[in-house]
Amino acid sequence: MFRPLSLALLLLATDLCSSLFLPDSPELRRLLSRYEDKLEANATATTSGSRVRRAIPWSDREEILLLHNKLRGGVYPTASNMEYMIWDDELERSATHWAEQCQWDHGPHDLLMSIGQNLAVHWGRYRSPAYHVQAWYDEVKDYTYPYPHECNPWCPDRCSGPMCTHYTQIVWATTNRVGCAVHVCPSINVWGETWENAVYLVCNYSPKGNWIGEAPYQHGRPCSQCPPSYGGVCKDNLCYKGTPQRPETPDMNEVEKPQVPVLVEITPPKPAARTKPKPSTPKKPTTPKTTRTNFLTQNIKCETKMRDKCKGVTCNRYNCPANCLYSNAKVWGTLYYDVQSSICRAAIHYGIIDNNGGLVEVARKDNFPFFVKATKNGVESLSKYKTANAFLVAKVEIKSVDCYTRMADICPFSNQHTTCPRVKCPANCKNQPSYWAPVIGSGVYADSSSICRAALHAGVIKASGGYVDILAMDKKNSYAGSLKNGVQSESTSQSQGGSFRVFTVRE
Repeated sequence: MFRPLSLALLLLATDLCSSLFLPDSPELRRLLSRYEDKLEANATATTSGSRVRRAIPWSDREEILLLHNKLRGGVYPTASNMEYMIWDDELERSATHWAEQCQWDHGPHDLLMSIGQNLAVHWGRYRSPAYHVQAWYDEVKDYTYPYPHECNPWCPDRCSGPMCTHYTQIVWATTNRVGCAVHVCPSINVWGETWENAVYLVCNYSPKGNWIGEAPYQHGRPCSQCPPSYGGVCKDNLCYKGTPQRPETPDMNEVEKPQVPVLVEITPPKPAARTKPKPSTPKKPTTPKTTRTNFLTQNIKCETKMRDKCKGVTCNRYNCPANCLYSNAKVWGTLYYDVQSSICRAAIHYGIIDNNGGLVEVARKDNFPFFVKATKNGVESLSKYKTANAFLVAKVEIKSVDCYTRMADICPFSNQHTTCPRVKCPANCKNQPSYWAPVIGSGVYADSSSICRAALHAGVIKASGGYVDILAMDKKNSYAGSLKNGVQSESTSQSQGGSFRVFTVRE
């Protein structure tokens, strides 16, 4: 029978169980310890020294866990009670025991009453475990979240595809532990067909999810309904109580080998004859050039990559042209994009702009571990399982303001990256009284200043008004007043809050 070069199959148990064990109940621990004892006996017979062979490399475990938490924190609609997931060694051991049975089915049945389980198998070219985790999550395209008003009292099953239960198990809010194993099966029967040397992935979850009639999570502001045990701590939209410290074990150094220094015989050079140094002509001290741009927004092309652009506070806003949807420029990732990606096509992929183009704000993130593919809004992104610098995209709003609107009212400074709107100022702000619309500072203004009158003072707009880009900044120790363009600004050395700059918007 003809077989494709690479096949991948996914399966998840959906049977309801007649009883439920609590995650830390004695019954569950006895079941898990039974498989742990068997594995330890096998390990003792097959390994030498103190090193125990694990069924999945440390790097794969970290990748699986990072991807689970990234996907859980990015669900839509947003989750108010999504818990941070950690790795569980006992779940890993039970997954190892089942993977070694090479049975393409869920099991063992007595353990399935207490845990959730996702399975995947493939043969052919290499597939990382994260590839299968992403494939499980991608069932989201066929799933419609049941809002509370639709659950009366049971939530409807809104899966329009062949299966959605892999996805719902991954994003089940109360499932906070996972353990996986990978095993190469010499022979495994997959739906009546024998596969040889197939790679079998088993992931076990606790507490289990996929309870019929329930939504996978509660919709709301992230972390607004976390269990009290989390103490109100939120990390990346997930209820978080800290990752437990894992003791260093031999398997954390799976590829490390002792390095033997290579001895190279070096012949010392003959001493050179001393020469009298010639006096050098003194050079004038040079000061580094600083450039200040009058524009916060840079016009770019569809093919412009993030890595091609400058860094700094004035290098975060871009104006994309139309028709980038049909460009051949590549995009890597979802939510977080590799810096080799096209800025504009990443923005279309994320839904910030459409094919008509528009404004995009970016925020950089160094050393992101991997990038996951997805097809969104007509743009197909690529995967890259390699650490690289990344960026996020955000929508830039356009907001009409009056002459009295102050920076602190609409975009106060934050230590995190702040995306401020582009504002549209009305005409005749120049003649407004300073006690209603003050301007404090020159060039850099206190955020208690009127945005539009500061823009007039800086020469960014004319008396007829217009659009202004604004950049939130940390506060200054003092501000110097001046008379510019018919607007008198104030001086102060006792300012509170942040500061800001104003920029001209290109026609």
